[in-house]
Amino acid sequence: MKRSYKLFAVIALGAAILASCGDGFKTTKNGLRYKFLEINKDAQQVKENDVLVGTCIVKLNDSILGRVDTPDRILMANATTFPGDLPEGLLMMHIGDKAIFEINADSVAKYGGRFPEFYKAGTGMKLIYEINLTDIVTREEMEQEQANFMENMQQAQAAEKEALAKYVEDNNIKATPDDEGLYIIVNKKGNGQKVEIGRQVAINYTGRLLNGKVFDTSLESVAKENDIYDSRRPYEPLSYRVGEQSLIRGWEKGIINQPAGSKLTLIIPSSLGYGPQDLGIIPANSSLIFDLEIVSVK
Repeated sequence: MKRSYKLFAVIALGAAILASCGDGFKTTKNGLRYKFLEINKDAQQVKENDVLVGTCIVKLNDSILGRVDTPDRILMANATTFPGDLPEGLLMMHIGDKAIFEINADSVAKYGGRFPEFYKAGTGMKLIYEINLTDIVTREEMEQEQANFMENMQQAQAAEKEALAKYVEDNNIKATPDDEGLYIIVNKKGNGQKVEIGRQVAINYTGRLLNGKVFDTSLESVAKENDIYDSRRPYEPLSYRVGEQSLIRGWEKGIINQPAGSKLTLIIPSSLGYGPQDLGIIPANSSLIFDLEIVSVK
């Protein structure tokens, strides 16, 4: 699966014509200052659209803005945005190289780069990258990863759809899903205030997988019965303002317009849950079942 880059993406293409400097740095004709600490010219060289794997420290002058200390996907060699942009230097690198690149911070800021409060425009501050390149993921390899990911995701979605249909049939569920596949089963209709965006609600809940495994609950007795009791957390209704907390979309859709006092069962496809994320106790592409009691709406 394609992973997120740990440092903000940078851009890259430019010719490297060298000019010597007394501090060991050289400068390309476009104004990028660089210094190689280790050179491995016989190894694979970075090409446009390659992803660099390695470690990296990013500094503004002497202040560290971010760092990756364990080899990971850190940067991508796209096209340059301005003369002297970092990617011009990335294309010089080979696997095994260690290099330092200095970029004019004002140029980065001009094209949308964000810096901490101590950044002062017009003072000649430098954005510095210290890169140890340990591997390269080529554009072709990235495309193959993406194709494999899409194929695996389609297979997982098909398997989930089949498992969900079997669950509905085996449990004789008569409710009709909405246009996104969400089942809302009203076990008891309340007569209190209805849930709306912006209202404060308190909800007791138990979440389980299609195989019946309980992965979370607000009820202490249920937690103990299912061997997931945690003495460090409180067992009480989840209280939050609707629309202001990052809950899965199937939950939010399921409780809207339901009155306080209602007891619901929501059957939520993964597209309205956690999707392809693997959360450990909740595998990727898992349909979820939530038994909810809307305790109060204010």
